[in-house]
Amino acid sequence: MKLCKVDDLTGKEILAKDVITSEYQILLSAGTLLKQDYIQKLKELEIRDVYIKEDEPDTKTVVILREEVEESFKSKVKDILEKHTYSHNEELVELCQTADHIITNILEEDGVVEKIYDIKGRSSDIYEHSISICSLATIVALKMGLPQQTVHDIGVSCLLHDLGLRYLTIEYENQNLSELSEAEYGEYKKHPVYGYSALRSENWISNASKNMILYHHERIDGSGYPLRATEIPKECRIIQVCDAFDEMICGIGCERAKVYEAVEYLKAYKDIKFDGEVVDIFLEFTAVYPAGSIVRTNEGEVGVVLYQNKKFPDRPVIRIIKDKEGKKTDIVKDLVQINNIFIEEAIE
Repeated sequence: MKLCKVDDLTGKEILAKDVITSEYQILLSAGTLLKQDYIQKLKELEIRDVYIKEDEPDTKTVVILREEVEESFKSKVKDILEKHTYSHNEELVELCQTADHIITNILEEDGVVEKIYDIKGRSSDIYEHSISICSLATIVALKMGLPQQTVHDIGVSCLLHDLGLRYLTIEYENQNLSELSEAEYGEYKKHPVYGYSALRSENWISNASKNMILYHHERIDGSGYPLRATEIPKECRIIQVCDAFDEMICGIGCERAKVYEAVEYLKAYKDIKFDGEVVDIFLEFTAVYPAGSIVRTNEGEVGVVLYQNKKFPDRPVIRIIKDKEGKKTDIVKDLVQINNIFIEEAIE
């Protein structure tokens, strides 16, 4: 919001704060559209300044699942997993259907594999995390042209990949794993085994899905856990990339990172810890700077990311709101069209 002189009002502004008379009565409420007769009344009452809302940037956010749909799936997954106890797996069968519903919702979107998605950081909710990596891994699998059954198996394993966390007695939520004791960290690293063991004898979940649960923290250089495996099936490598990225942006087992930092992490460990092909495909549809991000350009300007450019996840369209001198401005720049300007950092 900003303070504006009544004499400068045009009649299209929206009040950001109540206008109160000298008798402490509300004359006009916040949110009121200031019509000409309202402005005239303000002048008659000798009210010289009012707070008005500033224009919001015209951002266009592209998401994989609509907010209400994602919330519905999250509620379903949470309800099922919170009822689960070790070796009582009857209720978990429903997650097969939930995975298929998520996949179907994604497939119903036009041009699903052609879009660049605005994936934003959020709280360390383990159920939301499962929904998120299910969505991310599904997009990767579709872009890779994997068979329908494999896509289904990936979806199921994503929803169940952290089942073993329910068997831990240590605190792990909102926790940086480096702060755990050696014994606690050792226990935490067993959660893929716990999840796999709980489902090993079940015939409603495929062996491929079981392996994905067991392998989701492995790395191709052998630095992962619990097995330090290096021979890792492709579908497991998909989950590893999606899980590592999503854990970083929501702060599960680590300090929460910005999206561009998680992107740089995947780039840094491409073909080292993570499958290079999977990383490349993942980064094709992941916006480095999600819509609404406040960024600084190499020229010192401050801007707001409006929307993404297809096939250029690190060169969006931005609205410059401050020039390099710090003065307010309003200029839209398409970074695909302007080759000598690039985003240097996200500042919020």
